[in-house]
Amino acid sequence: MNTLATQILLPGPVEPSGLQITHRELPAPAAGQAMVAIEATGISFAEQQMRRAKYYDQPPFPFVPGYDLVGTVTAIGANVDSALLGRRVAALTKVGGWASHIVIDAADLVPVSDGLDAAEAETFVVNGITAWQMLHRIAKVRSGATILVHGANGGVGSTLVQLARHAGIRVLGTASARHAEAVTALGAEAIDYRGDVVAQVRALAPGGVDAVFDHVGGPGIVDSFGLLAPHGTLVSYGTAATKDDPGNSRLPVLALVGRLIWWNLLPNKRNAHFFNIWAGKRNRARFRTEIAADLSAVFDLAAAGILRAQVAARIPLSEAARAMELAESGTVTGKVVLVP
Repeated sequence: MNTLATQILLPGPVEPSGLQITHRELPAPAAGQAMVAIEATGISFAEQQMRRAKYYDQPPFPFVPGYDLVGTVTAIGANVDSALLGRRVAALTKVGGWASHIVIDAADLVPVSDGLDAAEAETFVVNGITAWQMLHRIAKVRSGATILVHGANGGVGSTLVQLARHAGIRVLGTASARHAEAVTALGAEAIDYRGDVVAQVRALAPGGVDAVFDHVGGPGIVDSFGLLAPHGTLVSYGTAATKDDPGNSRLPVLALVGRLIWWNLLPNKRNAHFFNIWAGKRNRARFRTEIAADLSAVFDLAAAGILRAQVAARIPLSEAARAMELAESGTVTGKVVLVP
């Protein structure tokens, strides 16, 4: 039996007001698939870049955005565990999440811990996986270390701060002055990014920091690398500084990755990595196993009250344009969540 799904279509490089509400009939799940009634999906930096045609490997227009989602399984195809029926689940999708329903491979679904509502859980999907993997799989920061988190009030940044503090790590977090109190409440030492960040970090950590997590890129990446202590690690995971630059969207990323590779070749006793959440997808079985393990760990911490969901706003799916404008305004802490 087909299901009529409401979807938000991104027709091309448009302002938020150019997003379109559409409807599409979805077929019943095939073998290995599940139908999910979406309860929450989010607006991340990826969608903001996609609407500008600036995301590194986005699909051709038109398409339905939506990097991740949380919902309830309403139907399953053959060869899918019947225990999934009626279960609240999460999924990392890259696109397709801005909808009321989706048909997806059941192997990509991760059960949501009891006690989390859909919007809370949604804030931890792409943000939680990204923060966990950068902290524990890439930088491998240990208790007692000091790290610098750029954008500590954002979706990834606020989750990263909390994960690090739980692990016994000291956190310096950049944000605007208006968000300093929120960053401090998460357990970080707030740094005004509009001031001299290097001087502020040096005053708090004269010997440098053990890791820097930088989503900004651009010229500031040099400062981030320079703030590392010996044997420290820079994890770059975005190029926000170039989001409005004209030209090919791939060039800033390629230039950044090239610079990181060059730094790793130099005898400077420091490490640099570019984090791409999809990097391990060539080995699909391992990729799914790691995503499930890491997201489950984050969900469990959230359900235990150790991590606090940073829900900036809950906005109906039909008002995706308003939600996008809010997410891009720079006035919120946490993640804007769309609620179908």
